[in-house]
Amino acid sequence: MTAAGDGPWLDDAAGRLVRPYTVSNGRTRPSTALDLLSQMRATGATPLGYLGPEHNQALELCRVPVSVAEVAAHLKLPAAVTKVLLSDLVDCGALTTKPPAFHHNPTDRSLLEAVLDGLRRQL
Repeated sequence: MTAAGDGPWLDDAAGRLVRPYTVSNGRTRPSTALDLLSQMRATGATPLGYLGPEHNQALELCRVPVSVAEVAAHLKLPAAVTKVLLSDLVDCGALTTKPPAFHHNPTDRSLLEAVLDGLRRQL
């Protein structure tokens, strides 16, 4: 039995019916270097050729700037698979990417502790 709105891809009891790496045709390396914090945005160009449903969902999510990590979370796919899908869309001109800009030291201990404290409050 499928959950409402999920179509044939999800099953209440079994979970995802299609293996994540099937979505990327078994590819594990994106053709474009993407960081989890890279910002993705749709260009408005229509991609040529067949795109799977996950490509279309990713393209819809990227109407506004969104990070690779956020797209992966919304698609409920591993980050590696999401990077392959997004790089396909970059390659065909449907998406642009902007690397993350760090204005501080991302390994700063006080920053990491503040993030950890925030996460603990959410749990």
